[in-house]
Amino acid sequence: MVVNLSQHYSLLSDWIAEIRDEEIQKDRMRFRRNLERIGEVAAFEISKKLAFEEREIQTQLGISNSKTLKEQPVLATILRAGLPMHQGLLNYFDRADNAFISAFRKHNRDGSFEISLDYVSCPELEGRVVIISDPMLATGSSLVKTIQFLREEGKPSEIHIVVAIACTVGIEYVKRSEPNCKIWCGAIDDELTAKGYIVPGLGDAGDLAFGTKVQM
Repeated sequence: MVVNLSQHYSLLSDWIAEIRDEEIQKDRMRFRRNLERIGEVAAFEISKKLAFEEREIQTQLGISNSKTLKEQPVLATILRAGLPMHQGLLNYFDRADNAFISAFRKHNRDGSFEISLDYVSCPELEGRVVIISDPMLATGSSLVKTIQFLREEGKPSEIHIVVAIACTVGIEYVKRSEPNCKIWCGAIDDELTAKGYIVPGLGDAGDLAFGTKVQM
């Protein structure tokens, strides 16, 4: 399942426009906050698909029959770019367990790159709902490798992927590799460059959120 959250207009469309705008991007705080907002919207939409239970809640005046989330999910993110969206998800799933994965593109001299994963910190994943956030789904390689990495810690019952901008090429790659994953996109672009960058995209989300880094 793939959901384009900006297929129909909502305020999310404004936030997507702002994270793309090269002038507004100069305000790092606003860039991070807009990614956080996108994460919040995704959390709300995902919550509609999760299992719930009926509970009797004692109020000061009587009993309320209420629906509540049956089990807290595990929120996973790819460092460092995924942190603002992760915070947005955590704002809503505020009792969730959390997982953090270090994944980055290790560039070669010929312009190609490999996905390097060298760190994971996560709770028990067996039978859990896992929600993975990363601002950009370009080739899909880092997300697929992250999911494979997480599966070594346990087999989740569901995997949701939350991204701000996705490319159709990356979506198809993830769907082929992980057909049972549900992908939630702030927007979907069609073009991917030979170097693996989404067009029009928005640039390097990690650099825009936290400052430029030395290429490794």
